[in-house]
Amino acid sequence: MSAEKATAIVLRVIEFSETSSICTLFTREFGKIHALAKGARRPKGPFESALDLLALCRVVFLRKSSDALDLLTEAKLERRFRPANGDLASLYTAYYVAELLGEMAGDYDPHPELFDAAEATLVALRTQGNAARWLLRFEMTVLRALGHLPSLDECAECGMPIDLAGRVPFAMIAGGAMCARCRVGKKQVASVTGPVLKMMRQFADETADDWQSSEIDRRVYGELRGVMNSYLSHLIGHAPKMHKLLGNLACT
Repeated sequence: MSAEKATAIVLRVIEFSETSSICTLFTREFGKIHALAKGARRPKGPFESALDLLALCRVVFLRKSSDALDLLTEAKLERRFRPANGDLASLYTAYYVAELLGEMAGDYDPHPELFDAAEATLVALRTQGNAARWLLRFEMTVLRALGHLPSLDECAECGMPIDLAGRVPFAMIAGGAMCARCRVGKKQVASVTGPVLKMMRQFADETADDWQSSEIDRRVYGELRGVMNSYLSHLIGHAPKMHKLLGNLACT
C-alpha cells in the first residue's frame, strides 16, 4: 500500500471505538473515500482536531486494495466552516452540500470542478451568506458534473425546442422539459412555468455569473425549489434529509 495525499472536505464522521472514527471525505484528487482514523477521538490524537464536519484539510491515507476501509494516517486542518454571523440558513445549506456529495458522488470518482464548487460554496456561505442562490448554483453544478443536468432548452425526448409560453411539462424520469406531444402517457411529470425554466438555465450556465445579482421573484423561486427537490429525490432514490430544514429558505 502506498500513501496518497489529497485535499479533502469532511462529509461525515462517526464513532468507531473509544479512540477512533470512520470518516467520509470528498477529495479533489480521488473523489469520495471512506477511511478509518485511528486515534481521532483522543484529546491529543494525530489529527489535531482536523476532522470536523465540513472542514477543509490536507490528508494522507493508505488506500486498501479490497473492500476494506482506507486508513487515514494524517490530517492537517486548513479551514473550518463557520456560517456567516451564525446564520442558520447558511449552516443548513452547508450541511446540504455535504449530504448531496455523500449521496451522489461516487467512490474514487474524482471531479475536481465539483470539489472546487463545493469549496467556493462553503467559503461564500461562511463569508457572504446569500444561501438560497448558492444552494441552487451548487445543485446545478452537481447535476452537470455528474451527468444529470436536466434538458432545459429542448424536449428531453425528441429534441424539439421548448416553448416557454404557458406551462411546460418537466419529466423526472425522462430528464427535463418535454414538449406536449412527448408528454402524453409519461409518469412522474411536473408542470412548471416558463420563468422557472429560465431561472434554471441561468443558474446552470457555467460561463455566466449574473445568477449572483439578478432579481428573483420569490414565487418563481418557490416553484423552482419544488421541481428541484423532486428531481434530486428521484435521482437519489429518496428525499435528502436537509430538504425539510431548507423548505422555507427565501431567495434574496
